[in-house]
Amino acid sequence: MALTRWAVLGPGAISRDFVTGLRASSQGVLHAVGSSSPERAAAFAAEHGAAMSGSYDEVLARDDVDAVYIGTVHTTHADLAIRALEAGKAVLCEKPASPDAADVERILAVAEREGRVFVEAFKNRFGPFAEALRSVLADGALGAPERVEASFGFAAGAHDGRLFDPALAGGAILDVGCYPLSLAVDVAVAGAEPRPGAIALRTASGTLVDGVDGHATGEFDVGGLVAALETSIVRDLPRSALIRCTDGMIELPDAWGDRAASATTLTLHESGGRRVIEVPSIQPMAAEADAVSLALAEGRLEAPEMPWADTRLIAAGLTAWRAAVLG
Repeated sequence: MALTRWAVLGPGAISRDFVTGLRASSQGVLHAVGSSSPERAAAFAAEHGAAMSGSYDEVLARDDVDAVYIGTVHTTHADLAIRALEAGKAVLCEKPASPDAADVERILAVAEREGRVFVEAFKNRFGPFAEALRSVLADGALGAPERVEASFGFAAGAHDGRLFDPALAGGAILDVGCYPLSLAVDVAVAGAEPRPGAIALRTASGTLVDGVDGHATGEFDVGGLVAALETSIVRDLPRSALIRCTDGMIELPDAWGDRAASATTLTLHESGGRRVIEVPSIQPMAAEADAVSLALAEGRLEAPEMPWADTRLIAAGLTAWRAAVLG
């Protein structure tokens, strides 16, 4: 399989982490950097050894770029993803694919029309930890999952920048609340027949800070699974999750891992007692990139770890949650 030649769009902090991850990938190499500021793109390219750089349009026009990673602010994801897909590139888009479910539908419609790969970059969906969780849920030993309780939050050091900017869709829900919601969707669809086709917000509450959702809770129904979620950018919260099933439960003491290392431990509470499953940690951003490369090689438009149907459910849930909290 030929190496995937990657372009990074948006030379910011998360793109720096992606480039670090890409060095650990088996199928990808950094080739180009694009930015609204060609000077910033050139500096980032020089720092990380990319062969070329330029504006977004200059990078997307090149025929020696196979895939792009979009690491810009949330509000620019849809426009850049669509431009990249129409330019014939595969797209790995940092989560959330867009702040609005309608824009996510536009992205997926273009990906289907152009016959191009699109993957939303939820790092917790890729690698041995996610695979082990899906396997436990699918084999049915704990019965059917009934409820997910999960949180993810941190206390930001300063109330400035994109996190606290309403114009850039700042706030806790999109920045970190999307991870617990992504987990809930993953749990709901694992082994489910038929697959859940809708998500419903039951209740929501939140605290506004500088015009964004600084802290929020939400309870969702995903195909009969109840998900009780909490998120924050003004308060440290547990990084854990609990999955209650009809015949036991699964405890995830670290449900999310980080940008450099995936989570490793699942604790199963079964009728026969407590069982701990340990899996290897991997570089999750490398795994995301390799999932795109594999889809390209196999002629698929989606990655099974993060299918479009899940992207749609998550987008619908995030849109409803933010609307309920922000008013």
